[in-house]
Amino acid sequence: MGGALPKALAALGHDVHLFLPFYGAIDRDLVNAKKPKADIAVPVATRLPHAKVFSVKAGGVNVHLLENDGYFGREHLYNTPAGDYPDNCERFSFFCRGILEAAKALKIKPDIVHANDWQTALLPVYLKKLYAADAAFHNTVSVYTIHNLGYQGHFNASHWRHTGLDWSLYSGGALEFYGGMNFMKAGLVFADVITTVSPTYANEIKSAEHGWGMDGILRGRAADLCGILNGIDGEDWDPAKDKLIPARFSPSNLDGKKVCKAALLTEMGLNPGDEPVIGVVSRLVEQKGMDILFDVADSLLDAGAKIAILGSGSSHFESAFSNLAARRPGQAAAHIGYNEGLAHRIEAGADIFLMPSRYEPCGLNQMYSLRYGTVPVVRATGGLNDTVTEFDPVAGTGNGFKFYEPTAHALHWKTTEAMTIMRARPGDWFKMVKRGMKEDHSWAKSAKAYVGVYEKALANWKNERG
Repeated sequence: MGGALPKALAALGHDVHLFLPFYGAIDRDLVNAKKPKADIAVPVATRLPHAKVFSVKAGGVNVHLLENDGYFGREHLYNTPAGDYPDNCERFSFFCRGILEAAKALKIKPDIVHANDWQTALLPVYLKKLYAADAAFHNTVSVYTIHNLGYQGHFNASHWRHTGLDWSLYSGGALEFYGGMNFMKAGLVFADVITTVSPTYANEIKSAEHGWGMDGILRGRAADLCGILNGIDGEDWDPAKDKLIPARFSPSNLDGKKVCKAALLTEMGLNPGDEPVIGVVSRLVEQKGMDILFDVADSLLDAGAKIAILGSGSSHFESAFSNLAARRPGQAAAHIGYNEGLAHRIEAGADIFLMPSRYEPCGLNQMYSLRYGTVPVVRATGGLNDTVTEFDPVAGTGNGFKFYEPTAHALHWKTTEAMTIMRARPGDWFKMVKRGMKEDHSWAKSAKAYVGVYEKALANWKNERG
């Protein structure tokens, strides 16, 4: 989202500025020939660490990188395999205030500050409590987006000094959370408008089951909360142009998909043939429903399917799926790790794509699958529920298959149904494939919805001030 939405907003004619930490993983060649646009001092506790601000233009977006190697010049972004960085509270307090100080130094006076997830969740409270009287932000309102409510930025109260906020805000109505502080709660309480990444997820997070302790706040702010589906990058994910797949194809000519299927079978060491190929590209964790997938895998293979898995995650699931591939050679294959090219080739070469997630705020792979003519079978949660519509052969509608209970039985039943229709009713199957490929899941559509949110936030602010 951080890369795609700003480009889509800029394409609509808006003046967009994207602020990022200058992480160690970012290519230094972007700025090697440039001088910093500003050198800012950022209050953190009793210190004033500095950041150099480098600016580049990319995709019509003004990108500003805040360089402080002590905070951001590390191998990882938020954590190491051993756990979170112990100074994350300090690092992202510095980043949030640094954004506002950098905007002032660059003479940017934003109408909207759009913060995302816990790492920038202090921005709304800073705007209201520390920068309310600052002329640079006199007309600024904030929008806060939840990408995954499960990651909230919990910190011990001993770190409070790093935020620069008054202790009066360490309360149940502000940042205090079960004896500590919670960055995401700051965004939820102080932002003018709250969004999340699908309409269904916006409803789910108001419940105790999916609210991660924030459901009461979200119910109280229901009038200011909406869900907007993420989009997909139509340039990177286009089967008619994709250079990472062995053959190109489109809704009007699916011949290339047959080539992609045959090539995928060869690449993954699976037996050749026309049997249904099931693709999985996922983090191998319980949240993604990998336990119930493993429980049904042998039954699906016994029913004639082939399974191609790409992902990494829990060592338990990595071993389980590797062992499955070893037990069922030619029928199941598992590539443990990250491989962008293989992800594209699975999307292009599989017939069916499984996403049995317990919860999924938005999900992208089901939209990639639709674009690549690979029929999704998903659990009806979050964005999966909003983007996949149930196949109806009578009405001639639908783009995939949904099940509702997060159980092996429900997953097996719905996947078997999809396999049966593929084999017995190829005409209906290919009509469904083409319907999905023609759908618009682009960021251009989502960006227009965000513009509506920004306009609502500004209108509310004007009404409040008379």
